[in-house]
Amino acid sequence: MPSVRERVSSTWAGLADLPVPLRYAIACGAVLGTCGGAAGLVVGLRVHPATAWFAIIELGTPAGLLGGLLGLVVGTAVALVSRLRMR
Repeated sequence: MPSVRERVSSTWAGLADLPVPLRYAIACGAVLGTCGGAAGLVVGLRVHPATAWFAIIELGTPAGLLGGLLGLVVGTAVALVSRLRMR
């Protein structure tokens, strides 16, 4: 069984092989999804602790999708700017 360090290294290597827009979409989606999930946990625990897990999904999923879309737009812009500079 591979160690945690080997799995993390292979994950980063796999991300490096992806096109820039997709790489940005995955990274931004993961970051904003995590932030949305944390916000959902806080809101859920304050409103009704028994259903806090649902608030994590309810806020984390849209945040992750929005982050993925935003990352795709930013990654596409970065790729276009780098191609224009190469000319």
